[in-house]
Amino acid sequence: MSEDELIRVLIVDDHAVVRSGLAAFLLAFDDLELVGEAASGPEALRMVEDRRPDVVLMDLVMPEMDGASATRLIRQRYPEVQVVALTTFPEEDLVQTALQAGAISYLLKNVSADELAGAIRAAYRGRSTLAPEAAQALIHATTRPPEIGYDLTPREHEVLRLMVEGLSNPEIADRLVVSRSTVKFHVSSILSKLEVGSRTEAVALALQKDLVD
Repeated sequence: MSEDELIRVLIVDDHAVVRSGLAAFLLAFDDLELVGEAASGPEALRMVEDRRPDVVLMDLVMPEMDGASATRLIRQRYPEVQVVALTTFPEEDLVQTALQAGAISYLLKNVSADELAGAIRAAYRGRSTLAPEAAQALIHATTRPPEIGYDLTPREHEVLRLMVEGLSNPEIADRLVVSRSTVKFHVSSILSKLEVGSRTEAVALALQKDLVD
């Protein structure tokens, strides 16, 4: 294999022992070349500029700048560089945040050397690899019931806010310069969407779920 065919890899992790372990992984494969190790997000950005890796192995939980923020900046500035999120945590919000930031893959740190090498090669070719736990988290995120109150319209949010302030239907109608029947319609829709039976329950739920400003 010629030097031009090597896949250039940058490791980003705030723990030196993790960086050393990953570096040892990479040494086992002739087509993977370690071009640098960064201990933080800002250092990663500088090293991407200097070393121009093909693939970045990115820890997500780091002080100063988290891995998702570093990933977003790398992808914005160097769209040709692929980022593989490599973390201990399969939490749903972390998976979504990393992928939304531009990571092509999401792996856990218990991955084997062969699996990691395969994911790096796949990322280099523009293909994603997801740890089973990450895939499960994404499936759960897309199939769980929507949050209560998510589908209130802007006007219904406004009416609900005035209900929380203690205004009656006539007072809300005066404040919004609409008819009382319009307010009654909005209140009825709010109660239905919040799945409650009274204004008092709607106000209590709005405060509990922080549905209004």
